[in-house]
Amino acid sequence: MACDLAKDTFWFDKARTSDAERIYFEKLYGNKQTQQKNASASSVVDQIARAREQIEKSLSQTNDSFGDMASEAMKKLELMETSNKNMIQKIENLTSLVSKLQDRVKVLEGKSSEKPKEEEEDDDDEDLFASDDEEEDEEASRIREERLKAYAEKKSAKKAVVAKSSLILEVKPWDDETDMKALEESVRTVTMDGLLWGASKLVPVGYGIQKLQISCVIEDDKVSTDDLTEKIEAFEDYVQSVDIAAFNKI
Repeated sequence: MACDLAKDTFWFDKARTSDAERIYFEKLYGNKQTQQKNASASSVVDQIARAREQIEKSLSQTNDSFGDMASEAMKKLELMETSNKNMIQKIENLTSLVSKLQDRVKVLEGKSSEKPKEEEEDDDDEDLFASDDEEEDEEASRIREERLKAYAEKKSAKKAVVAKSSLILEVKPWDDETDMKALEESVRTVTMDGLLWGASKLVPVGYGIQKLQISCVIEDDKVSTDDLTEKIEAFEDYVQSVDIAAFNKI
């Protein structure tokens, strides 16, 4: 076998065979890469074309929208110009009206300045009768004062109303052995300015005990109920306590 290999000559052409192998593989893989590059290049071209179409569409739409906006702006400008003209016309009308009113006011002021002079002349004529009016005013004031004086005298002549009250007092004794007649006589001995005693009666309380119920009229400004009860309770031999059973204004 070693002899057979020694007879082969391709081992001596190793460099040439390696070059041939390299060229073969370069051609093989080079075609595939070229195809891939061509495919990728075509896809990029398609994308660029689509992008260009989209840009053109957006530009056309933008131009249309700008055109609509421009037309709307022109319409608004026309409306503003029209309203401005109307406003100017109204201002001119108002200005003319104000000037006319000013002229009229001046005319009226001139007439009013002439009128006071005529009134002063009329006042001079009326002064001739001023003395009679003064005499009438003095007479009226004198009559009024006399009437007021008479009314005051009549009012002062009336008697002042005296405030009075009606009371019913209940005087209680110590026990059933208390002399009720002597008790009543003691109560009636109480005298005060503005005090007037009235009727009385004995009212049974219980267990044979009776209490004295006596009425009186007092003037409110002169007699105090506290002072009256204290004076009655001063009769300690007969009186245990004093109560006000009724109190009425007259």
